[in-house]
Formats: sequence, C-alpha cells, structure tokens
Amino acid sequence: MEKTFFFLYSLFAFLLYFLALPFLLLFSFKTKYKASIPARFFLWKNSTLKPNGVWFHSCSFGEAKAIKPLVDRLPPELLRMSSTTQTGYEAINAYTKESRYLPFEALLFFWMRPQKVLVVMEAEFWYLLFALARKRGAKTMLINARMSERSYPKYLRMKWLYVQIFKYIDEVYAQTEIDRERLASLGAKNIVVMGNIKLSSLPSVTKTLMKPVGMTLCAASTHEGEEGLILDAFSTFKQVNAKARLIVVPRHPERFDKVASMIDTFSKKEKLTWHRYSENERLEDDIVLVDTLGELVNIYAICDIVILGGAFKPIGGHNAAEAAQFGCKIISGKHYFNQVDIFEAVEGITIVEASNLSRRLLQHGLLKPTKLKSKTDISPIVESINSAIISK
Repeated sequence: MEKTFFFLYSLFAFLLYFLALPFLLLFSFKTKYKASIPARFFLWKNSTLKPNGVWFHSCSFGEAKAIKPLVDRLPPELLRMSSTTQTGYEAINAYTKESRYLPFEALLFFWMRPQKVLVVMEAEFWYLLFALARKRGAKTMLINARMSERSYPKYLRMKWLYVQIFKYIDEVYAQTEIDRERLASLGAKNIVVMGNIKLSSLPSVTKTLMKPVGMTLCAASTHEGEEGLILDAFSTFKQVNAKARLIVVPRHPERFDKVASMIDTFSKKEKLTWHRYSENERLEDDIVLVDTLGELVNIYAICDIVILGGAFKPIGGHNAAEAAQFGCKIISGKHYFNQVDIFEAVEGITIVEASNLSRRLLQHGLLKPTKLKSKTDISPIVESINSAIISK
C-alpha cells in the first residue's frame, strides 16, 4: 500500500505540475510572486542545498524568525534552509547563504540532496518533502506542530493523506496536549508536548526609537479589513486624547501601498498628519505607516497600547508574547485560534469584539499591562538534532 501510494501521489504531483504551468507563467509576472514562482516551479536561480546538513523548512516570516533559537545552537556550517514565501526567504537568508525557496513537490525528485536531519515548522504537510527526505537518509521532525479546532475537521476529511505523511515523520513536537491528541488521530507518532517555541526566545530590540509625546498606539500585524476598523477607533480616541499617535504595521509587505492609500484618505478627512516610516523614521505625526520589515519589536518597546491584528477577522491571531515582554497593554480580537497556547502564557490580554474596539480604547485606564507567565524549553529538539548529527 505504501509503495502504491507513493507512486500514485508522485504521478499526480507531476500531472498537476504540467497542468498548472500556464497559470504559473502568468502569475510569475506579479510583484508578489516574481521571485518565488520562478524559483519554486522552474528552479530559476534555485540550486540544490549542500548535502549532509540540518535542513529547516519554514513557510512565513514569523515561522522563519521563530527558529532562530534553534539555529543559534547549531554549527553554522551545517545549516540548510528553505521557505515558500518571499518574506520567509528574506528571513532565512540572514541565517545562512545555504537558503533556498522550496521547489514544488514534483521537482524535489531532481532537486533534493541527502541531509542528516529535516526539521519542518508547524503545518507544512508536504508528503514528498518528508517521504523523499526520509528515503534519502534524513531524520524527519515536525516542530511547533499545531492543529486548531477550526482546521481539525478539514484535516480529518483528508485523514487518508495525513496517515501516509506521518509514516515518514520520525518525531513530532506539539504545542499543546490538544494538538497532540489531534495529531495522533491522524497517524502521528513519537509526539512530545513542549509548548510553542516562539516562547523560547523572544526577539530583542535592534535599535532604540524616540517615544512620541502622548499615548502611543500600535496596530500590529494587521490584515485586510482590520486597518479600517482600527482607524475608526483611533479617530474616536483622538478626540479625547489629542496627543495620541498611531503606528500601523501591516502583516504583509504587498499591502503597504494599499494601506498607505487608506491612511492618506482617512487623514485628509480627519485633518491628521501621517507619513511612511521608510521615508522618515521619526514618529511625530498623528499616524505612521511602518512599511519596512523587522521593526515591530522596536516599536513594541515604546508603545503604551498594542492592538494586535489577525484576530479581528478569522485569521488566527499573532504572537502576543513579543509585545508582552515590554509590558504593553494588548487588545486582541476573538479569532486567535492559532495562538491559543501563547495567549494562555500571557497575562492581561484584553479580548474584544470588533464592534467594541472603540469603547475599550476609550477605557484604556482599565486595561492591564501584560506579562509573560511561562517560557518554552527547546532543549529536547536540540538534543534530538545533535544525536542525529553524531550518528550519521
């Protein structure tokens, strides 16, 4: 059965690849995909990784940043990295020049070289990635594994696929006991519950910013539909707190221009000043749009209130611990289903309905400064990786 599934899945991957070629060529001209699609689907400037290393695969910018504590505890010459997004690639490229875009599954047959360990973050369930890595000698690990209540029924409907994937995963490090139970029901084995590795080591300030006069609010990691909500709430807040400042940090770089246009229209209507951070790093205007990557932790360090995006719409939320380390007051929406364990590790987060954001902001005196209740020990993962390095 296992060999038959491997053959049929591989055949399907090749067929899908050839059918998708015209669409891939079309999308490759879009700014968002101009680097990733040629690299992932045509291997353009995407040479193979050196063999016999420790290969980390992470999808997003946040996941790529989260593996840094592990990266720092391993020999630099053994590091191999891959990602599927442009922001993720930019993050891993800072760790080692042995960083690549992960090719589409069918191309892994020609691209993948033997490694000592494959470490995959969270929910990157690529069958051929695990199967080929294992067949070519790698110890395979899934770390920071999670499965939200919202997504679990979808995984169950595809259980026949995940049972086959987990046959090729040697060890799983789950975030919570509930994640362990859900993963086990899909065929995962050798599961260790260890918490979220994003709590093992939080990012530090890289430069000191001058805090503006008055209360400083940060709309952090916002998504489509959230900036408008926050701007409206800030308008009401500004009427009572004239010296207040709002710093807006969209989650995805491809939305910077769209958010800039929205802020420009809003500012003209409200007679407020604003500018883009890439043009001026001073934070003295009423609204500042942060249109560069890697600045959020520096902004958290000077903020009074953080309105954490990704949870006012059903996105899943973002890492509240990064702001909590500075004692910021944090307001989040209710849709934080991908960050439950982190939210439970932070004391003082205020959860509100989107419709109540404005009212809660006006009651800012009742908000509590946040603080971390616990951290995660990543030693078991490091020890497992080192044992594979020594034995191979």
